[in-house]
Amino acid sequence: MVYSTINPATGEQLLTFDTLSDAELDQSLETAHTAYTHWRRRPVHERAEILKAAAAELRANSVEYARYITLDMGKLIGQSEAEVGLAAAILDYYADRAEKLLAPTELPESPGAVVVTEPIGVIFGIEPWIFPYYQVARVAGPQLIAGNAVVIKHAENVPQCALAFARVMEKAGVPAGVYTNVFATHEQAARVIADPRVAAVTVTGSERAGAAVAEQAGRSLKKVVMELGGSDPLIILEDADLDHAVQTAVFGRMFNTGQSCVGSKRIIVVGKDRGDAALRAFTEQMAELQAGDPMDPTTTLGPVSSERARDLLHEQIELAEKDGATVVVGGARIDRPGFYLEPTVLTGIDAANVAYNTEFFGPVASFYVVDTTEDAIKLANDTPFGLGASVFTADTERGRSVAAQIDSGMVFVNQPAWTAPELPFGGVKRSGFGRELAESGFGEFVNRKLVNVAAAGSGPWGPSPEVAQP
Repeated sequence: MVYSTINPATGEQLLTFDTLSDAELDQSLETAHTAYTHWRRRPVHERAEILKAAAAELRANSVEYARYITLDMGKLIGQSEAEVGLAAAILDYYADRAEKLLAPTELPESPGAVVVTEPIGVIFGIEPWIFPYYQVARVAGPQLIAGNAVVIKHAENVPQCALAFARVMEKAGVPAGVYTNVFATHEQAARVIADPRVAAVTVTGSERAGAAVAEQAGRSLKKVVMELGGSDPLIILEDADLDHAVQTAVFGRMFNTGQSCVGSKRIIVVGKDRGDAALRAFTEQMAELQAGDPMDPTTTLGPVSSERARDLLHEQIELAEKDGATVVVGGARIDRPGFYLEPTVLTGIDAANVAYNTEFFGPVASFYVVDTTEDAIKLANDTPFGLGASVFTADTERGRSVAAQIDSGMVFVNQPAWTAPELPFGGVKRSGFGRELAESGFGEFVNRKLVNVAAAGSGPWGPSPEVAQP
């Protein structure tokens, strides 16, 4: 395994980095474990100040940090800059709420009982290339505030981003070992999961990766949080503003060049006539996207992350066509340097088509037209995934009603799925389990310890008749 930057816009290999030796990895874990024993005792306000400093560093040098994203994985530069800002916002969110999140909770029904929140140890994060700062920040933010230490294995194709985020932590004053980046192999990652110095594991990735990590962690009885794939439906009901819904659907499908677990991958329109009109408009807007240098702010279509990713998408499109799908627009590689694929719209996908349950991780949308709202809900739920979903309607109460019938971790009414520090993020079914962000994400890797104080001489069980005052 090699950690390397291959510029997706040109195909040129820019940098390579060696993986750790087993001895170096062991030393990293020992340093992290030792650092945790000190970090957990650090006053909460000091931990918060350090995270605030990290957020400030990201904002102060956002142009530099954004360039690493675009060079590593090809994201449009404007979206890279937005990701830097989002990562900073997550760090600020947890720093600003540190005292509240860690405050003891009294249990009025049982006088003398209180629940305190404590860290559990070293958290191992396995993170993808898709959003190389945001997805690390949503682990590091809550876990460092909680008093845990974090070891991150990033994806092999975003090494500059991995090193840059580690530098941010160092500049902010995070002690050595409290935040650690490791260029580890898959085999070494399995060793880390099993290591007794590691308390828990979080992973964002494919179903295959998630299943492997869950199996390895299960052998050691360690908690895991998993954010895996998605095939998010975007439903346009018959009363929705069609122009707005279609424009938003294109944004939801093509953000990050369609490389998002929570992207709007399946567009479902209620009503044949509106479906035909929506397909025309959607196809036209997809076709208007122009490939170019992702460093150029005027570019509207960037490359996908790698040659392998582009070729897999092309193969998936061909298999869908072979099974009876129609390629309305796109479907081919773009003849230019780098890893570009035409924005593609597929129709005519039935349940027998391999594409019916395929997660197209790139600029490929599946488009469906159904007769009724009930049909739309049924189609939306007929997937092994359950990450996010969207419903467009002029009647927000109706939107809430439809949302209640969709099997997913998140539903957005009149917007594509999006993310923010204050919104819990996660899915159901094969999209994983557990939550990140908001207070829910903070609570995944902490010990909610019960401390029950009874007056001297109290009975062996039951509430204390008298609790000594501090």
